[in-house]
Amino acid sequence: MRSLFTVTALATTALAASRTSAPDDCLTVSADGTGDHTTVQAAVDALSADDPDPQCIFIAPGTYTEQVLVSDRAAARFTIYGHTEDDTSFAGNTVTITYHLSQADGLNNDGTATLRVKAPNFRLYNVHVANTYGEGSQAVALSAYSDAGFYGSMFTGFQDTVLANEGTQIYLDTQILGATDFIFGQRAVAWFERVDIRVVEKSLGYITANGRDSPDGASYYVFDQSTISAAEGDNVPAGAYYLGRPWREYSRVVFQNTEMSEVINADGWHDWNGDPTDNVEYAEYGNTGPGAAGPRVSWASQLSAPVTMSEVLGAYKCAGWFDASYYAGQGAEVGSS
Repeated sequence: MRSLFTVTALATTALAASRTSAPDDCLTVSADGTGDHTTVQAAVDALSADDPDPQCIFIAPGTYTEQVLVSDRAAARFTIYGHTEDDTSFAGNTVTITYHLSQADGLNNDGTATLRVKAPNFRLYNVHVANTYGEGSQAVALSAYSDAGFYGSMFTGFQDTVLANEGTQIYLDTQILGATDFIFGQRAVAWFERVDIRVVEKSLGYITANGRDSPDGASYYVFDQSTISAAEGDNVPAGAYYLGRPWREYSRVVFQNTEMSEVINADGWHDWNGDPTDNVEYAEYGNTGPGAAGPRVSWASQLSAPVTMSEVLGAYKCAGWFDASYYAGQGAEVGSS
């Protein structure tokens, strides 16, 4: 089945703006040698670990084949910008960071990631991050172990595309593509808004695998005002995909105000190899489309009201990783969700 949804399903009232040159005081990366550095990692390594003021990198158009580690530095407030003709969406992105490591290389999940984020108050804008390993092993595109914001970006892979593992995170106007447990992690609190979720051709797949492992665990994934559909050109059978399965006993995920194509199974959710689901918290609110029809599994619920950003993210308005101007510029009032 081909997708019935397009990028326009996530359209906002914001006017598109270009970012075709480096913001003030940014280091520049260009593969042709015209910037300060030719690789993203070299630019990251050149940032000061001690400077409390914000620092940034601007990446010129092109494909950068490398693994990038933004290491944990206490004073960090790092931002990476990708060149784009439309900074309100991922659709016009011209920068790709790509690599192809997997657990088949003897690595753990984080070690396979194309982009590994450990620094606090990190922001990424308009960059496509890909892991091209494909089917057969866990292969992460983004590994996020910190408080971070991801805006107008793309994350593509197959199994375990986005590891939202620690910290408080927000994903706005992004695209995430995969097949198996492709948004997963154990301890992160993550809010996904206006996210274009794409599933690839497969007879059985799972979007989320949240690993919250105790009743007082903070981990929480909420998807709001998003879409779920087949990847462009992929013939995905109706009902092939589930919204999630519990990686750990207290898994917690909500989908709300989200348009779901028929790729989503009527049951909505799946167990993990028959493990008990008594403590799982899976819920929905206000979803639309054929994939939202149900009836859902008995251990999932329908909410009487949507979850709010402050319930999930806490005092996000003052956080260094949250871009209030970007959020408001997309036609939403900060705190309205």
